[in-house]
Amino acid sequence: MMGMRKELLLLLSLYLLSPLAHAQPKDTYLQRAKETFHLVWDKYRVPEHGLFAEYYPNSYKPDLTYFQESGHKAQEVSYLWPMSGVFSSVNVLMELDRKTYKPYLDSMVVAVEGYLDKTRTPYGYQAYPSKFQTVDRYYDDNGLVGIDYIDAYMLTEDASYLTKAKEVMTFIESGWTDDFGGGVSWLEGVRDQKPACSNGKATVLALKIYQATGEEEYLQYAKKSYDWMMEALRDDSLNIIWNALLIPDGTITGRKDVEVQKHAYTYNTGTMIQSAVRFYKITGEKGYLDDARALAEGSCQYYFGYTDGNIPYVKDIPWFTLVLFRGYQELYEIDQDPKYIDAVIERADWAWMHARDKEGLPYADWTGQKEENKQPKWLLDTSCMAELYARIALIKAQAE
Repeated sequence: MMGMRKELLLLLSLYLLSPLAHAQPKDTYLQRAKETFHLVWDKYRVPEHGLFAEYYPNSYKPDLTYFQESGHKAQEVSYLWPMSGVFSSVNVLMELDRKTYKPYLDSMVVAVEGYLDKTRTPYGYQAYPSKFQTVDRYYDDNGLVGIDYIDAYMLTEDASYLTKAKEVMTFIESGWTDDFGGGVSWLEGVRDQKPACSNGKATVLALKIYQATGEEEYLQYAKKSYDWMMEALRDDSLNIIWNALLIPDGTITGRKDVEVQKHAYTYNTGTMIQSAVRFYKITGEKGYLDDARALAEGSCQYYFGYTDGNIPYVKDIPWFTLVLFRGYQELYEIDQDPKYIDAVIERADWAWMHARDKEGLPYADWTGQKEENKQPKWLLDTSCMAELYARIALIKAQAE
């Protein structure tokens, strides 16, 4: 009996010393990211156009509310904003598994180019594919495309992607006006507001191009855009970014009776955290890092909480929260304080366990308290989760 016990102990000790015992399990977050991404590709893709449906199932054609004017319904393929979420998720997955996702990146470049409008100058990306009709061009949509292209350039060193990112920047700069202190509007040719979404994305894009090229003009644009955002739209007591500067008569220069639209969306604060961190990396000026830290703390206090049943929630839609997470991620790389990324990760974990339908598609409400199992699912709500889990996987991999 004693001899058998010694033999078992010897076997156990050999096992504990073996590489097998110390092998790490597959990255759970990477598995989640890949699973969610391939649901996007399988459920939403419209193969005959090489594009994506706005909703799954594609037969669902609701009114859409994210345009300047009402009356827009979901169409045969998605509008640019939701489609860009797929592009962004591919870029992050490329960082984790280049061999697998490079063909998907190539496909997404073909897809996004379908939205390019060359009938108006400077060239820009319109809200719906140009082969179907000519429609409006939004500066915030173009900021998303530019960011996707500069990120793709940094991954691949494909010079054509850098060129496209710069072309987007040219289009956005064409919308800058000095009235009301500066900034660009939301929709080309309409000057009734100067929103955080257009200007925050333009700031991030300009900084990324500068960091890729060292070309001073992009840093100068980023600086004036950042300063305008922090002056016009930052709430100094709450440390969040409000939604827009509303202009009662967008045709009159110099009016003073403008109004700050006090809707607080997570992504607007997120882009400014990203911008502040990148300015700190470029300049070494601590004031920028102080801005990033203040906005991170303010947004964490403002947006995150728990229900009476102790379910974690965030007061915004999934994609907006993802953009806030981008800012938290970049700040974490400097401070190594996990407080803010953990706030999002906790909610993403809950969503994975409690807020997906029988096919695995995520709910819009991460708490899972609303019955969404049989409801159609928006492309952006799904694609952003692929990016979010991939970003968490990157953080975990870097920590290891």
